[in-house]
Amino acid sequence: MSPKNASLSVQHPGLAVRLLAVKTLADVLKGSPFVPLTEADLADARDRALANRLVTVTLRRQGHLNQIISALLARGVPARSGLFEAVLRLGLSQLLFMPDQAAHSALHLSVEAVRTDRRAARFDRLLNGVLRQAQREAKKWQALDLSLLFPGWLQKDWSARYGAKNLNRFGEALLAGAPLDLTLKENDPALIEALGASRLFADSVRIAERDRPVAQLPGFAEGRWWVQDAAAALPARQLGLPAGTRVLDMCAAPGGKTAQLTKAGYKVTALDNDKSRLERLEENLTRLNYGAELVQGDAATFTAPQKFDGILLDAPCSATGTFRRHPEVLWHRRQQDIAGRVKLQRAMLANAIGNLAEGGVLVYCTCSLQKEEGEAQGAWVLHNYPHLKADPAGANVPDALKGNIGPEGFLRTHPGVGVSGVENSGGGNGRLDGFFIARFRKV
Repeated sequence: MSPKNASLSVQHPGLAVRLLAVKTLADVLKGSPFVPLTEADLADARDRALANRLVTVTLRRQGHLNQIISALLARGVPARSGLFEAVLRLGLSQLLFMPDQAAHSALHLSVEAVRTDRRAARFDRLLNGVLRQAQREAKKWQALDLSLLFPGWLQKDWSARYGAKNLNRFGEALLAGAPLDLTLKENDPALIEALGASRLFADSVRIAERDRPVAQLPGFAEGRWWVQDAAAALPARQLGLPAGTRVLDMCAAPGGKTAQLTKAGYKVTALDNDKSRLERLEENLTRLNYGAELVQGDAATFTAPQKFDGILLDAPCSATGTFRRHPEVLWHRRQQDIAGRVKLQRAMLANAIGNLAEGGVLVYCTCSLQKEEGEAQGAWVLHNYPHLKADPAGANVPDALKGNIGPEGFLRTHPGVGVSGVENSGGGNGRLDGFFIARFRKV
């Protein structure tokens, strides 16, 4: 903590922590991804946990906060008001949606926080008035419909596609957040018990609540598992090829799917266009004592000297299916941006098909809930590449999810889908990320 922040802590205990949270949120509101504060940012573990929680709750409640701010600020957030909006959102979140936190702290520290910022300071009385009015009307704002947690265009799209009931379940899952899912190297009941985990399906297990960092969990240092959402672990299992098969993992970093393919006994080439991400992938494989051929290259143009019998393309996408763990994506994505991603995905699909040997299997997946990036892409492949046939891999889909296989054989998961055995583990903690998975065979 800097001397300036230390001084603030003496004058107003808790203010330095709040300002770190405010500045983190302000960056996210400008379009940056949320990167939780680490020990390097804030040494005290309890203060760090509080700061991260303030930001996380605020991001999960963005839709509701938009409704509240719109109602209580007739003219909207003042222009050129510095940190005012970030302070306001954090204050509202603490007052309305964090009942274990003292209301007087939210009011006092919010006002003091805006006073530290030259552009925001002149709105301190406005901030205080809005927070106090919200506090008086708390029951009204706490009863807002779950569908309002999402931007209007996603409400409309998801309600039509998945149904109003599932949209509410999406809201439950957003507020609950994502538990920690792991993929195990070996089936080890003793390790599962030591982790405090529940079995999901195949080699995926779930830790609903944890009390320590990932690197301190049993088995991490020994490379006995890796972090991977259960839905994200489904695509690699769909290749269904014999051990020893040459397989290309396109857009491979950070390496969860590469590790799965290696575990399955394939000869894996891992492709990614980002050097730093490839270095991270290599570090992850080293911890697991796995090896693969790592290649830096563009998935839309890469050409191998020899074609592959299996290709896994986890294409860049809007990532709307990951909102449980990355709630900011809901507000960083725009409907008009989808078309550009669709174009890139098609370029990568075309190149993947060109690198696929006759008789080979292509698995295409995205962590998106948008039809344009999923089902529509599968239909595009079948229409434009008659030598590719949909080849469902039902045998490699958990029984609990076979009802999510569409008529073309495509698999769809979403945060309204419950996972047997853990569905009741705290609101939305029994849910999955949103994924689309299609399997094709070149004939």
